[in-house]
Amino acid sequence: MASRTLPVDDALAEYIERTYAREDDLWRRLRAETAALAWAGMEIGPDQARLLGWLVRLSGARRCLEIGTFTGASALAVAQALPEDGRLICCDVSEEWTAIARKFWAEAGIDHKIELRLAPALDTLADLRRSGAPLFDFAFIDADNTLWGGAVANPERNDADTQAIRRFNEQAASDPRVDVALLTVGDGVTLARKLA
Repeated sequence: MASRTLPVDDALAEYIERTYAREDDLWRRLRAETAALAWAGMEIGPDQARLLGWLVRLSGARRCLEIGTFTGASALAVAQALPEDGRLICCDVSEEWTAIARKFWAEAGIDHKIELRLAPALDTLADLRRSGAPLFDFAFIDADNTLWGGAVANPERNDADTQAIRRFNEQAASDPRVDVALLTVGDGVTLARKLA
């Protein structure tokens, strides 16, 4: 077994997607519609969608939270993995992008599991706290790409975004309240599990 992560070129990425993504026509149409948008690069890849669904099923999550929904691929993966009585609260600010998401959630028959809140995520989180909403079993924060295109390891990159992601990574890695792992899926996925 290799001691380092294998670089993923286009051919290897296509192999992984072809072999493991298991995407049906609905997923392919969602990806095609998203690809036509100027911000299409924000969509998670098939490997990341598969990972999210797998984590939800593995953990037995029933109450989930998503911050940053875009056109709904990650929410679709999570909601499909939830049991029938599971619920996902999605936080986003774009009516335009989430209109695409709503259309595909309805077609997939999982829209009844999703509550979309169109407001800044900090406002939604504050409202949930004030209302005494139960804790979440699983949360996906699609706001920080924790490898930032490799910039986090480049000492010459010191813009505000890169520095913020470095601070997040350092804080997550040193926080004694969580068990963490940084994966090289997509542009970096940090897994954090709250310790008892």
